Amino acid sequence: MGYSRGGAADGPGSVQYIRLQRGSSRSDIFPKLVAMQKSLKARNFSVFRITGAGLPNKRKLVCELENWGSGGAEVSAQLLGEFEETLLDHVEMSLLPLVWSGARSGSMVDAGEFSPLVRRLETVALPFSGVVFPVRLGALGNGYVAFFSDQLSLTADVVIDLHVESCQIMMDLLALDERRSVPAESLSEREITCLQLAGDGRISEEIAEKLGLSVHTVNAYLGSATIKLDSVNRIQAIAKAIRLGYIT
Repeated sequence: MGYSRGGAADGPGSVQYIRLQRGSSRSDIFPKLVAMQKSLKARNFSVFRITGAGLPNKRKLVCELENWGSGGAEVSAQLLGEFEETLLDHVEMSLLPLVWSGARSGSMVDAGEFSPLVRRLETVALPFSGVVFPVRLGALGNGYVAFFSDQLSLTADVVIDLHVESCQIMMDLLALDERRSVPAESLSEREITCLQLAGDGRISEEIAEKLGLSVHTVNAYLGSATIKLDSVNRIQAIAKAIRLGYIT
C-alpha cells in the first residue's frame, strides 16, 4: 500500500505509527469519504455493507457511514427500498458503477465518455441523482460507496480514482472489524519482522540468516504470530497482518 518501514520507535515510519495511520477508527475513514465527495462535487455520501453473506435469504445492505445528518436514514431507506435486491445481485456479477438521475427537476448524471461502462438505474422515488461504486473483497467486506447530488458529471479519471478509493474504504472497514476480533495481546516487534520477511517471500532459513536467529526461533515467532492473528496457517496470517496494518 505504499507504506515504508524503519525509523525511530513510535515516530513516522515505525510499525506503531504505520498501524495508526491505516484507519484505526471510523473517525479516520470519514475524512477520506468527505475528500472523495468533494472531488466528485457531490453533496452527501453513504457506505453500505452486505451482512448475512452465505446465508440464503439473509443477505441485506446496511448503512455503515453517512453524512446526511438527521435525514440520512430516510435517504438510505429510499435507496434500499427501491434497489436493495438489484444492488445485492449486481455486486456478485459486476463491478461496474451504477448511476441514476433523481426525480427532482434538473437532477441528472452525465457520465460522458464513461457512459458505456456504467449501468443506469431507473427511479422515480429518489430526489437526488447518484452513483454507487460496488466493492467485492471476498466472502466478507462487500458493499457499496454511494454519492448523491442534484447533478453529477463523471469523467473517466474521476470514476476510476473514486472506485479505487472506495475499495480502500471497504478494506479499512473490514480491517477494523478484524482488529476488534484479534486477541488483546498484540504482535511483538520480532513477530512483525518475521511476518514481514515471510510476506516478502523469504523462507525460514533466509529469515534466520538475515536476523541472526535460529530457524527454530524464526518458526516459533511465526507460529505465535499465526496464533495471535487467529489464522490457520502462515499464509493466512500474512494476509491478515497486511489488512490490519502490521506489515506492508
